[in-house]
Amino acid sequence: MGASRGTTSREAAVSSRGLSPLRGRKARAFTSDSMKLRIVAVGHRLPSWVGEAYADYARRMPRALNLELVELKAEPRNRGKSTEQVLAAEAERIATATRGFRVIALDERGRMWTTAELASALGGWRDSALEVAFVIGSADGLAESVKHDANIVIALSALTLPHGLARVMLAEQLYRAASLLQGHPYHRE
Repeated sequence: MGASRGTTSREAAVSSRGLSPLRGRKARAFTSDSMKLRIVAVGHRLPSWVGEAYADYARRMPRALNLELVELKAEPRNRGKSTEQVLAAEAERIATATRGFRVIALDERGRMWTTAELASALGGWRDSALEVAFVIGSADGLAESVKHDANIVIALSALTLPHGLARVMLAEQLYRAASLLQGHPYHRE
């Protein structure tokens, strides 16, 4: 699969050639004032362990990486609307929450990234002063329009994950990628 729409040449090289993006590259600390990372998740009222685990990883993030969570209310499923109508209503909320951000949609059919590839992309976004939003859909996933309009569509796993677990896994992977960029021993190959 080639580079997604809006992908930088560096990301395209990683994506198309399967390169290890950090090989031969010296780890460096974050030097910009602050980079905003946003997780936009459709759904709320998740078990308490989800919020606790997410908060733990968000708290560990380097100060230069501002990780925030935006929870969007899922569209009611019991009002006679089709799945497409429900997803379209959620897509409008997602578009509002991600306006001005580089959008990374999570979908089990997306491209699988290694932690090193995520770290490389994170470093590139940081160096380009981009604000990045990762989008986790509702129980029915994401509208095709969200995936089409996203800059990149990635998968955390080929498995379908509960949305609370996906939120925690994403926060952990962002922390791991940031740690890798800083040369912190949290990540081991």
